[in-house]
Amino acid sequence: MAAFDYSSAPFPIRADLSEAYRITWRWLARPGSWWTGAEKLAIAAASRSARGCALCAERKQALSPFAVDGEHEGEHAGVAEETVDTVHRLVGDPSRLSRSWLEKLLAQGRISDGHYVELLGIVVCMASIDGFHRALGLPLEPLPAPEPGSPSGYRPATAVPGVAWVPMIPDGKADGAESDLYSGRAPNVLRAMSLVPDCVRQMRSLSMAQYVPIAMVPDPTANPGRAISRAQIELVAGRVSALNECFY
Repeated sequence: MAAFDYSSAPFPIRADLSEAYRITWRWLARPGSWWTGAEKLAIAAASRSARGCALCAERKQALSPFAVDGEHEGEHAGVAEETVDTVHRLVGDPSRLSRSWLEKLLAQGRISDGHYVELLGIVVCMASIDGFHRALGLPLEPLPAPEPGSPSGYRPATAVPGVAWVPMIPDGKADGAESDLYSGRAPNVLRAMSLVPDCVRQMRSLSMAQYVPIAMVPDPTANPGRAISRAQIELVAGRVSALNECFY
């Protein structure tokens, strides 16, 4: 059976959602810019199991998330301890992370800013797709098998330090191999991922299916033909963002 086959779902699900999710699954299985396919899938598995981690729940209730030490629960074979901790912090208590935390993590020298951005992209994609399944009462899709190969180590030459915690491609500088990412002024939520261009491409693919195409975001009257109005879309999006403690 093909991945994300909703033919037996108790209600109709648009075909573009299935295709967007399959594209993401193929991206997860392939070597990325900084992680192998096996490592990316291990990060994806860790992001799933982080939801039930007792240590993360204790940290969530603590005055500071950095005041509680311990060992994370769940599936996290194949990735180092600091990688597991990063995934769990992103899943369990993202609103209280800080630039100083990230700088300290990167200063340890075991992962780079590129590793972090790609890891973040995996966590975001998993939260988006798994959240859709949980909301509709559907079983989570099994993760794919990893593809062989090494990370490319690709880093866009135009990515520079700026307002974000990591370097990103400025407005108007997404050219050459990155010319497809965005043009003119782009949302910061996209630009923040631009140190790893494929993360931008994945987020844009999911946004097109689950929300609206990125080009429509600035226009509050634009609607890509959804069953609900744009105002209703934004109401749902705002509520979900609030529940997820989204920075934006």
